[in-house]
Amino acid sequence: MGNQLNLFPENASTFASQVDYIYLYLLLVCAVFALGVVVAIVYFSIKYRRNPTHTAIQQVEGNMMLEITWSVVPLLIMLTMFGWGAWLYMRMVTPPKGALDYYVVGKQWMWKLQHPTGQREINELHVPINQPVRLTLTSEDVIHDFFVPDFRMKRDVVPGRYTECWFEATKIGSYRIECAQYCGTKHSQMIGLVHVMSQADYDKWLSGNLGAETADAAGKKLFEGNRCDTCHKDAPDARGAPLWGVYGTQVALRDGSTVLADDDYLRESILHSTAKVVAGFEPIMPLYDGQLTEEQVLQLVAYIKTLKAKPKETQ
Repeated sequence: MGNQLNLFPENASTFASQVDYIYLYLLLVCAVFALGVVVAIVYFSIKYRRNPTHTAIQQVEGNMMLEITWSVVPLLIMLTMFGWGAWLYMRMVTPPKGALDYYVVGKQWMWKLQHPTGQREINELHVPINQPVRLTLTSEDVIHDFFVPDFRMKRDVVPGRYTECWFEATKIGSYRIECAQYCGTKHSQMIGLVHVMSQADYDKWLSGNLGAETADAAGKKLFEGNRCDTCHKDAPDARGAPLWGVYGTQVALRDGSTVLADDDYLRESILHSTAKVVAGFEPIMPLYDGQLTEEQVLQLVAYIKTLKAKPKETQ
């Protein structure tokens, strides 16, 4: 840093500058109006201070143009704040197509991260520069918050559900990960680093960590190891709902309602199988709550998401 005064963290992601611009805009609007109010107070305090030579001030009954002005101008300013903020929010919560999928599990007091190719890290994350990265986050215990100030990226990590965020790093370097939600006595130590690398260096780093198992491959082993395939199969006598092609579709339930088969639905159906029973099936699946870790549930969900089509019948 030297003698340089840094008012903001490093601008190291595609939307970091936009976050700074809208913050400065809000600060400028507040400063201008605050200054105007202060100037008006001082001016009128002096102009209309108590003085025996002053005559009584005539009452002003109303000024339609003035009332319209002080109503319309703030409204227009607020609409610009809303429009700009809504546009930026939608950009920050909508990852682009082709983003790399990483998985993050928060636990007192560490971050456990897994790459799309299976490599695992604790409190560190290596990513390539100029490549969108989507994070699927959950917690094993209490609420955490995954915060990278230099990326202007922050997302609550909540037990019992999945949240998502994404970023695209634009500068090579190492950037601090912080937990922005108090989570216990060692909250301040729940920190880490995002290492942004050139594509060549990232590929070299991946090649030095071979042997890792992808999340969906690990999920397949869990699926078969827990004998889930004996019930969830494509056969007339299947005792469990078929899973091929189910992700992203509307699922009919026994109570007559429907639900979107997204990540949260799959997670709930694994851990609390009787919560939403599929139409045509009985609530006979055992509960896996407490038997699987959050990482294992993420792996099972990742595997189910790969089941795009029904398996071919064997001859």
